[in-house]
Amino acid sequence: MIPVLAEQFARYEEAGFDRRQTAIAASQWGVKLTGMLARGAVVRPRLRASGGSLFLGRGARLRNPQCIAHAGRLLLENYAEVQGLSRDGIRFGDHVVLGAFAMIRPSGYYARELGVGIAVGDRSSVGPYGYLGCSGGIVIGADVLLGPGVRVFAEDHNFAAGDATIRSQHVTWDPVVIEDDCWLGSGVTVTSGVTIGRSSVIGAGSVVTADIPPYSVAAGSPARVLRSRG
Repeated sequence: MIPVLAEQFARYEEAGFDRRQTAIAASQWGVKLTGMLARGAVVRPRLRASGGSLFLGRGARLRNPQCIAHAGRLLLENYAEVQGLSRDGIRFGDHVVLGAFAMIRPSGYYARELGVGIAVGDRSSVGPYGYLGCSGGIVIGADVLLGPGVRVFAEDHNFAAGDATIRSQHVTWDPVVIEDDCWLGSGVTVTSGVTIGRSSVIGAGSVVTADIPPYSVAAGSPARVLRSRG
């Protein structure tokens, strides 16, 4: 936990806080982290693999932890939830953060086929209220930023038969890939089968229904490439 506190001290000093302000802010942050680390320590022995510190906020849940692995520091803010039960498991890199109320769900809780799972690269983060439905498999690269409320779905409902209920026609799985160094703005939706190329930016509120080339800036519903980042 000491490296985390050191990072916070540096941020406060960069912001121009005096020593007293820095001490107060850092102590408050330290109390919060201590509680998160204590909750994580209870769960860590039950994980498939744990290569670093685990921080769990209030109400954060790692369900079926035997299917979840993390290579380094992993932080789940308050009420974030990861459902582990899946074919390939849930794999996090180092320095991964899930925001408050974010959810990763590869499989339904009741009477559903086991989904594929997800792999998240180093230093990537999911904003508050994000939803990653990884039944068909999701791969997120390193240094990826998913803004608040980003939704990613690796499955789609079948509905071609008009004489049958949509529920009875089941779903089609199709994996989603978000390559390294992408930023998806607040409220972006990514549909199944899409690949977003590395170093791309997706504007807030966009709906991504087709592949996005690397180094693109895209926006809209459906999202269209507006320009290249070079």
